[in-house]
Amino acid sequence: MSPGLVVLVLTLLLGMQPVTTDLYLPALPALTQGFGATMAQAQLTLTALLLAFGLSQLVWGPLSDRFGRKPILLWGMGLFVVAAIGGAFAGSMEQLIAWRTVQGVGMGSAVMCARAVVRDLYAPTEGARMMSKGLTGLGVIACVAAPLGGLLSDLYGWRIALLMLAVFGAGTLALLAMRFQETLPRRNPEALHPGKLLRTWATIARHPTFWAWTLLATGSYAGLFTFLASSSFVLIGVLGLSKTQYGLVMFTMSLSYILGTFLCRRLLVSLGVRRTVAMAAVVTITGGTLMGLLPRLGVEGLWSVLLPFYLFMLGHGVHQPCGQSGAVAPFPQAAGAASALAGFLMMLVAFGIGGWLGLALAEPALGAGTVRPLTDGIWFWSTLITLTAWTLVQRHGETHQPPQRMSTT
Repeated sequence: MSPGLVVLVLTLLLGMQPVTTDLYLPALPALTQGFGATMAQAQLTLTALLLAFGLSQLVWGPLSDRFGRKPILLWGMGLFVVAAIGGAFAGSMEQLIAWRTVQGVGMGSAVMCARAVVRDLYAPTEGARMMSKGLTGLGVIACVAAPLGGLLSDLYGWRIALLMLAVFGAGTLALLAMRFQETLPRRNPEALHPGKLLRTWATIARHPTFWAWTLLATGSYAGLFTFLASSSFVLIGVLGLSKTQYGLVMFTMSLSYILGTFLCRRLLVSLGVRRTVAMAAVVTITGGTLMGLLPRLGVEGLWSVLLPFYLFMLGHGVHQPCGQSGAVAPFPQAAGAASALAGFLMMLVAFGIGGWLGLALAEPALGAGTVRPLTDGIWFWSTLITLTAWTLVQRHGETHQPPQRMSTT
């Protein structure tokens, strides 16, 4: 495949996640009211999707090491399209949660395989640059997804917004079927053997480089997810934005993230991976601290939330490509398994955040009716990101070291 086609495939596969979340976020308060559901049930439409997304990667990863990336992608995207159609026509909140769970399973194949494909084709440093290009494309998709979701929800209702997920999934499936070429250099016939698989995961889990980069990527995604899961309730319900205005706000957030991915590619060339991440952490902790302190100083408005979060998203554009590619870099012979384990840990944390936000957005004692469930959460994750970037990544983040011998060879 040409480099341009690889970037397009990465963009669509990685973009499956923001499309599935961002497109329906502007409609989340409306569909919650339409079904007469609780705040906790509304959060479950997101957290159940992400838990299924994380768990499914533990299955998709070894399957892709055994049978190749392409068949797994085709099956996963087919499942995603069917679930998206089912969710759009759900008759109750319980049905919607069930279909969103199935959707998460299909989505897991896309994002897991994207990380594995990068490791199949590129050495670690070049892999970080290619991942950054794919995540730039993700940012472009996220720019479109939230405003489009808000507009469709305002004009035609939330079901049409959810139906657009099926359209995106079907287009991605068609491209994969017609143009994607298998990237796995050699299939591993023992990848699904229970004993071998457990030893592979144990080897990955003992590797300090894996943990340094996985914790960085997980903390960065956790901050983003805190915003995604709470922002529609805070910005629409507390600060009074319309659904269309909310979509435009999400558009500007994505622009900041795209700028971060461009900066990432430039800094990688001159500074290397670890110094790039350390510099980005300065931006992250500045934005997170401002978000946490301003409400405590009595400043609680739209711009007191947005301006610091622009800084967080700028850092996110550096931490994600470096973290996701760095986590799988030491494991070229088990990239699927390493990608799956990293993805599972990220989504496990996101599931916990969703559960906490379901309580915080409903309980006055935890900040319901204010911006603090959002701002305090991002302050917390910004601190964790910075500590990881300045300590673990600097000690163990050397991604060009020789890979450990895997038990699956």
